[in-house]
Amino acid sequence: QVQLVESGGGSAQAGGSLRLSCVVSRYGYARYMAWFRQSPGKEREGVAAVDTTNSTTWYADSVKGRFTISRDNAKSILYLQMNSLKPEDTAMYYCASNSDGRYPLLARGYAFWGRGTQVTVSS
Repeated sequence: QVQLVESGGGSAQAGGSLRLSCVVSRYGYARYMAWFRQSPGKEREGVAAVDTTNSTTWYADSVKGRFTISRDNAKSILYLQMNSLKPEDTAMYYCASNSDGRYPLLARGYAFWGRGTQVTVSS
């Protein structure tokens, strides 16, 4: 059974940092993996994605220069380092895997999802 389990969410002040982790079960770790976020009343937004075979990355414009996606292939863990946090980064953050790679930041391309971890940034 494929499982993706996120952790590391919580509360932070604007300008602060958080690091999210996503532990992936053996058969869930795929070539393309990503982080998405969703706020109430908004569509799920692609934040960052990575090609785990060559470390190519993609980022939403809103997080470029502040967030970094990385992975540990040996441990099947995906990370999202979030720096210079802003109140607008407040959302539920989800880990996703197994896209075909054509549109790495598009939610509908991903087959497997975690349950999410909440990030709240106060001003």
